[in-house]
Formats: sequence, structure tokens, C-alpha cells
Amino acid sequence: MVYYKQNENSKKSKVGEPVATYGVGSSVFNRYSIQDDYKLLKKAREGLKTDVFYLLADAINMPEKTLASVINLSPRTISNYRDQEKGLDPIYSEHLLKLINLYNFGKDIFGNLDEFTLWMNRPFWNSEDKPIDFISTSGGVDLVYEEIEKLAQGYPV
Repeated sequence: MVYYKQNENSKKSKVGEPVATYGVGSSVFNRYSIQDDYKLLKKAREGLKTDVFYLLADAINMPEKTLASVINLSPRTISNYRDQEKGLDPIYSEHLLKLINLYNFGKDIFGNLDEFTLWMNRPFWNSEDKPIDFISTSGGVDLVYEEIEKLAQGYPV
């Protein structure tokens, strides 16, 4: 059931704005998914706000501590950056942008984030390595992205 706010000047038969917001998790993908490498690097050099980190953690249901570890920052540092309204350094911004692209692509290929997350935590075909183990480096994110592309084309991964 959806509840609506009533505007003070509205009649009882009209509905106002919805109280809840929808699609918040996907907005990080819509806003920050950049496929062009040049544009991605340019955006990374500008430095992302820490809000993007928190939006991504929420969107992919990854604990902030885990995501911080993935991009090689401490949760305390990210919290301090947020308190100081300081942007992330380009290297961390690039890593976040690549993770956003990866999870957005995975969501598209697997149909939803839950299925993609399951795949990320399963060993590769004929290996003990899991995709999630590789995403702590920028090159690892690229490797996992390429594996998803192969999977989408029908190759066993």
C-alpha cells in the first residue's frame, strides 16, 4: 500500500506526492554509469563525492566496511571525507566508477542484482577463484567485466 502526502490546498479526492521514493538504488547506476573510458577517467580526475560511495553500497547491498575494503580505503577515512565535504581522490573515484559500471552491466546480463551477486560469489568454471575476489583492483574489475561479456556471448566462465 502506498501512502500519499496531502497538499494543504488540495481537495481530499486528489492525491499529493508519494511519501516514499522509488528506484533510489538504480539512480546511482543511471547517474554514474559511464561506458566511455575517456569520460570515466575525466570524471574520476574530478573526484567523486563520498555520497556516491554510500549510494553504491546501498544499491548493491554491500556493507560499507566491505566496499571500503574493496576500494582500499578505511571506512573511517571515507567518513572523515564526508564530514569534511572532501571528494575522493581520483584513484578511488575511478575504482568506484568501474564498480558502478560492473554492477550495472551484471544487473543487465543477469536480470537483477541478486542473481549477479550470487554469480559474483561462486567460483569461476574449473577454478576456485570467485569474481568477487578480483574486484579490489581496477584491473580485476576489468577482468570480471570481460568474463561477463564472454558469459553473455555463451562462453563458459
